[in-house]
Amino acid sequence: MKLPRIAPTSHERCPERMRAHACAPGSSRRRPSTRSCALLALACVCALAGCAVAPDYRVPSAPVPAAYREAPVAGAQWLPAAPADALDRGDWWALFGDADLDRLAAQVTISNQNVAAAVAAYAQARALVREQRAALFPVLELDANARRSGGRGQAASGTALQAALGASWEPDLWGRLRNGVTAASANAAATEADLASARLSAQAELAIDYFSLREADAEIVLLQAAVDAYERSLQITQNRYAAGVIPKTDVLQAQTQLASTRADLSALQGQRARFEHAIAVLVGKAPGDYALAAADWHSIVPTVPLGVPSLLLQRRPDIAAAERDVAAAYAQIGIQRAGYFPSLSLSGSLGSAGSRVGDLFGASGTLWSLGISAAQTLFDAGATRARVVGAEASRDQAVAHYRQTVLAAFQGVEDQLATTRVLVEQEALRREASAAADATEAQILNRYRAGQLNYTEVVTAQVSALNARRALLQLALNRQTSAVSLIQNLGGGWQAPAAQAAR
Repeated sequence: MKLPRIAPTSHERCPERMRAHACAPGSSRRRPSTRSCALLALACVCALAGCAVAPDYRVPSAPVPAAYREAPVAGAQWLPAAPADALDRGDWWALFGDADLDRLAAQVTISNQNVAAAVAAYAQARALVREQRAALFPVLELDANARRSGGRGQAASGTALQAALGASWEPDLWGRLRNGVTAASANAAATEADLASARLSAQAELAIDYFSLREADAEIVLLQAAVDAYERSLQITQNRYAAGVIPKTDVLQAQTQLASTRADLSALQGQRARFEHAIAVLVGKAPGDYALAAADWHSIVPTVPLGVPSLLLQRRPDIAAAERDVAAAYAQIGIQRAGYFPSLSLSGSLGSAGSRVGDLFGASGTLWSLGISAAQTLFDAGATRARVVGAEASRDQAVAHYRQTVLAAFQGVEDQLATTRVLVEQEALRREASAAADATEAQILNRYRAGQLNYTEVVTAQVSALNARRALLQLALNRQTSAVSLIQNLGGGWQAPAAQAAR
């Protein structure tokens, strides 16, 4: 007679080492307890919690030249070498040697509203990191309620009290939560870089507006001196015309020249006012309540040590922000890939119930529960796959943006190096032209007073000399603003942060 096959017991389904333990002499063959099953499930969850599905992150490759093409050749004097620690990263403007600029730059860091907005955005990003990190830990909740029931015709009425402490936890089996923390941390780092970029942009804009204002001050002095000289020339011309020495056209030319120069002076004063208003806004002041007195212009142009091009990747805050965006995009891929796998949730509660407050603290009214739930999407018409593909496309977009940012950074440096080189070459020529124009003006005036030339040649020589002096001032301004732009394109300093330099 063939005996029927008996289904294996629970311990016979276990792995060999568990079965050996269960079948050892003296061991009972009863089914595992609920507590044992819960502990086993918890152990499995903890073992799976180390799994992650995000792709390994690597900093994207980018084209980095071995040297700057527009860098000065060996022996060039316009950009001598300087030690990398010549100036702290933050106070680059101090190289221009202007106490007013130092004071204004300090106010930008504190009072500029764009910087303040960037500071708030960074604080918000850090808060989001803390929020994402909190999801890794269990949630505890306290629930209490009281209910009284009864009614007409009922035999009895009563009060029901209940209090319970509940806990829930979603194990991070596939790294979804940890990738959320990683993405939030990368976004916070990108926001921090945006803050540095906003601060650097405001400081550079302030320096350029300040130098433009000081150049306007110097040019106003130059034009005012020209107006005074032209007024004297007009008076002399009118006296000579009254004496019948010169024709009326000389007087008209002198009047035209004086009026035109006065108009230029008025336009320059209006331009200075606009620079003053821009500075007021940059330092967080109302333009109507702010004034910056005229002062001497320190037209110092500092030397800027370049370093190797690869250091640009550490100095530029916009490059740092773009690189952190790539890291966040990688983490988002892991978050979306976790949608392919089941999710588990553990819950438990401990409480008590009774009709009186004292019953809540008695053992007879104790209530407890433990639970584990699992969920798995079986069919979503390709929605999960679409989200993964979208995250991968977002990653590719971030990588392309990072590489473009690097290329634009090198372009900015090369552009400013070329501009600096051209301006240095122009300076000697402009000085030579201004000196020649001044000498020509003096000779023409002497010959006119001797009656050898007409006044038209005097006007031409004076206009040429004045334009040459103004062009020399504007060239000095262009050299300063080019130095500021070069510093900005280099990331605001010549010392990489310690954290970045250590990478």
